Amino acid sequence: MNLTDNAKEINTTQRKRHRLLLTVMLVILFIIIILSFGVGYYPLTPSQVLKAFLSKFGYKGDILPQAATIFWNIRLPRILSALFIGASLSVAGSTYQGMFRNPLVSPDILGVSSGASLGAAFAILNGASNWVIQLSAFAGGVIAVAASYLISRKSAHSHTLSLVLTGTMIMSLCNAGVTMIKYIADPNDVLQQITFWLMGSLTKTTMNSFVWSVIPMIIGLSMIFIFRWQINLLTLDEEEARSLGINIRKYRLIFIIASTLLSAAAVCLGGLIGWVGLMIPHLARALVGVDYNRLIPASAMLGGGYLILVDDIARSILSMELPLGVVTSIMGAPFFIYLIIKRRERA
Repeated sequence: MNLTDNAKEINTTQRKRHRLLLTVMLVILFIIIILSFGVGYYPLTPSQVLKAFLSKFGYKGDILPQAATIFWNIRLPRILSALFIGASLSVAGSTYQGMFRNPLVSPDILGVSSGASLGAAFAILNGASNWVIQLSAFAGGVIAVAASYLISRKSAHSHTLSLVLTGTMIMSLCNAGVTMIKYIADPNDVLQQITFWLMGSLTKTTMNSFVWSVIPMIIGLSMIFIFRWQINLLTLDEEEARSLGINIRKYRLIFIIASTLLSAAAVCLGGLIGWVGLMIPHLARALVGVDYNRLIPASAMLGGGYLILVDDIARSILSMELPLGVVTSIMGAPFFIYLIIKRRERA
């Protein structure tokens, strides 16, 4: 057996192992979703969960009305929201880390989270309804990224560096706007609403708010899933990628649009939930490697399962519910320190 045959055999073995890992991730994600229906202030047994589910399809057996209400009106929209928010942030973070060739990049690098925060804070200040706040947050995130992209194209520096610099600038401006709104807001009412929204939570999530946000999430996930193998090309140096005939600007714009849809929709649904888009891609990369054909679905499944578990912890660990963004920050900050130390040791 020559070296070529050995290499082919190794590649085949690795592909089989990665497929098995993806299958295991899918099974574990399904188990997490099922078990999460029983977690909360009003615990549900597996039997009650099954009966509550069947009640929607004509089941007339022994079932508590409260169980069916909790299942369909509270737990289902909340779990689905956590699933799609986690998947969206993880996929967006993984895409940006490949596109910018930097493992410390997060989905808000172009200012989407800050823009969404400004849009939501402005809507809350003006007494808007929940769906208007959601729409304003989404619009704010999209406008912030669009401004970063358009300004970066006027720069004389490389496009990647310009994007990072303009994103930082837009982020600073939006944060200043949020601070000003909080300064002039009524401290007895409006300020509390803004602060609670900025901490991130799924407490007020309904099926209607989920449906509004899941549409751009599905569009963004579909775009990245279809073109995911091109992310491998964007991890190359720009000159090397161009020598292969790759239209870098075209694919970069596609991935920026898709990641913006994912991040803006995630923020407008659940508020600021940090660290997911930074942590999960690293875990997925450690499990399935750097090939984005596998990395994107792995990031989606790990991110969705992770945020569902974090939400379970946030609503059950204490007598009062913890803000979701606070819990992810507590878990994410040590991980970020670990990444910094690890990169320094390699250097």
